[in-house]
Amino acid sequence: MTLLETLARGSGIIAAYAAVGVILMIVGFYVIDLATPGKLSQVIRSERNPNATLLATSAMIAIGLIVAASIWAAGGRLSEGLASTAVYGLVGIVVQTLAMLLFDKIVGISVRELIKEQELQPGARLLATTHVAIGLITAVAVI
Repeated sequence: MTLLETLARGSGIIAAYAAVGVILMIVGFYVIDLATPGKLSQVIRSERNPNATLLATSAMIAIGLIVAASIWAAGGRLSEGLASTAVYGLVGIVVQTLAMLLFDKIVGISVRELIKEQELQPGARLLATTHVAIGLITAVAVI
């Protein structure tokens, strides 16, 4: 295989994984949007709400960790890697969502209430840390 062929193949693989990763991040964003009052992009862009921004950002980091671990675990097997990235990414999104619901019901930290606050709240920091931790746990489980 020539250098040009190797670069072209590698670029195609990167583009395929990036596409799956971006799709997962969009899905994750809209799942958080369902859990928050108002349109999340509007709350972040226009209202500049730090709690909404932190929760969305931490979810994206968590999904990125899962995607990276899935790529690593695939060991160069593209079809398996893309499929596992999609499945494990969706599992991570579901687990993050369940964690938010559990924190609301058991601990009493409501995402809906946090988003109403205009100053960064400790509960948002806790939920953001939970997102990243779940992403890390899922990522390590994948490896």
